[in-house]
Amino acid sequence: MFRQVPDPLGHPALTALLAALPLLVLLTLLGVLRTASHRAALGGLATAALIAATVYRMPPSQIADGAAEGAAFGLFPIVWIVLNAVWINRLQHVGGHFDVVGRTFSALSGDLRVQAILIAYCFGAMVESLSGFGTPIAVTSLLLLALGLGPLKAAAVATFANTAPAAFGSVGNPIQALAKVTAYPAHDLGAMVGRQSAVIAALVPFVLLLMLDGRRGLKEAWPAALAAGAGFGAGQFLCSNYFAYQLTDTVAALLSTAAVVALLRVWTPRHRRSAPSAAAEQERPDPLPEVVRAFSPYALLIALFALTSSHGPVRRFVDSQDITFSWPGLGVLDADGRPAKVTVFDFGWLGASGTLLLIAGVLTAVVLRVPARRAVRCYAQTLCRLRRAALTVACVLALSYVMNLSGMAVSLGTWLAGLGSAFALLSGFLGWFGVALTGSDTSSNALFGAMQISAARQAGLSPLLMAATNSSGGVQGKAAALQNLVIAAGALGISGREGEILRRVIGWSLGVLAVLCLLAWLQSTPVLGWTVPGG
Repeated sequence: MFRQVPDPLGHPALTALLAALPLLVLLTLLGVLRTASHRAALGGLATAALIAATVYRMPPSQIADGAAEGAAFGLFPIVWIVLNAVWINRLQHVGGHFDVVGRTFSALSGDLRVQAILIAYCFGAMVESLSGFGTPIAVTSLLLLALGLGPLKAAAVATFANTAPAAFGSVGNPIQALAKVTAYPAHDLGAMVGRQSAVIAALVPFVLLLMLDGRRGLKEAWPAALAAGAGFGAGQFLCSNYFAYQLTDTVAALLSTAAVVALLRVWTPRHRRSAPSAAAEQERPDPLPEVVRAFSPYALLIALFALTSSHGPVRRFVDSQDITFSWPGLGVLDADGRPAKVTVFDFGWLGASGTLLLIAGVLTAVVLRVPARRAVRCYAQTLCRLRRAALTVACVLALSYVMNLSGMAVSLGTWLAGLGSAFALLSGFLGWFGVALTGSDTSSNALFGAMQISAARQAGLSPLLMAATNSSGGVQGKAAALQNLVIAAGALGISGREGEILRRVIGWSLGVLAVLCLLAWLQSTPVLGWTVPGG
């Protein structure tokens, strides 16, 4: 049995720097030295294993078992999601239905920037509210490609847009995880997160315009960004505070879409930037049955997620099929002597997002009239195409698990917790680090939520505020998490170029994170303390 030691060097700052080294190696290899993604992940994993063995004194067998569990989690559910999402896309291409999707969005607005906001921001948030685990990135990046965006730009836009809804994630899972480890009521946490996330999420459409078309895009299409951001922010704030936090992103996505559509009735950009695909627009619109068939995969997907997410007999049956077990060979205790939760592997095969995508794909093949033999051939081609992406995800999740199990992630949090009142300014960075490491706001909240509470009490800050800041700050880590970059690259067929995607999003991610950190600090002072319940 291995027990974690948060400060094996007896020097919190030095230990924290050493603990962050594997992730720094990974990001440097990927973003600066432009190393292939799977090699960068292997470099980070080797660094983490070496530090775990020599500094944290974790037995080599435990390191190997932890890495194996992480790799397994990378393959299921993450690669499982990408595989079936890309398969659906290939089925749409078989009969030309993916082109119909692009033309339909072009008809809604002739401006590429507005279309991208509707797809990546509004529709992506809807998918996130039901699924999570990178599913929106895989789905929306392909839709952006259909509009005519280049693969790298489509990947970057889809990845960054996914930061807006991530604080509430799939039916409120991040909030539930935070409530579990902090003992705060989930409704109170959801309300506080909504008072931060609504502000940050409203900034995302403006960043998307800058990513899409620079200052010109911001100057010419800012009303669309304002409508989308205001609708989304209002939806997040109102639903999380006065309704049900589990439905926050669903309501926000619907209000955001409605706001943009209403705006388009009275406004269009003065200088329209047409999508490349618009040059081939048909004089007559596509027949309605073809449009319905083209969008059927998304309707099927939303219906399946809604059916399995809502409480009822279907949800109970799906949950009953879950297989949960302790990973063989792993015996890890946290610093307090309690078994580490990450050693338990949840194989929820039936309710997994990838499985629902597979079911939606089978139904899509029927609706689009793709012959069974052709559908199977498309699946085999997709498997072949994603082999490098699968290796990268497995390696980076192995890295994540070794860092978590050895105590490296705790070391960083412990050091930040000792910074006193300055912790209010850096609390969001801890959430960012957790998501960049694990790829999940839910996992980051489970990892650092209790630590945020403890640090807040030591520093005389609001524990509720700091716990919420972990979730709100963590979402920007979505844009820097390698597994999300791999999902986008794998979906678009540009595996190996994850570093290029990272360079396009990392600055925006850190910039918006800085705004969140400033907001959280102001909320810890009399300036905005009134926004914190009991503050």
